[in-house]
Amino acid sequence: MIDKLVGIYNANGSFFGELAYLFGKLTGYSDCALCDITHGPLKGKTDFRDARQALGIPFDNLHLDELGPDLQSFKSSAPCIVVICDSQYSLLVTRAELKQCKGDVDQLFELIKTKAL
Repeated sequence: MIDKLVGIYNANGSFFGELAYLFGKLTGYSDCALCDITHGPLKGKTDFRDARQALGIPFDNLHLDELGPDLQSFKSSAPCIVVICDSQYSLLVTRAELKQCKGDVDQLFELIKTKAL
């Protein structure tokens, strides 16, 4: 039984963190495949929000500077998705798997369903 999913962005959530990520993305020095899936050019994707709700499992997304002690060990794996079951934390979707989704919300949720349900 899954208690929760946590997506971890490869970026900090502060104003300056977001700005640094945007600059890095534009110059090719940073990327975040999870950001590409959850966000369009200017705002969050409605498709992602709807799919997350339809999944029926709590699913939060956090930035690197928002991680609590239990998630710190996944910082170097970001972007990724972690599954929490009975207070046990495990990597569910890797950076490479997120990249293979190529920004496609449906591909991500098919992958999650295949691996977790």
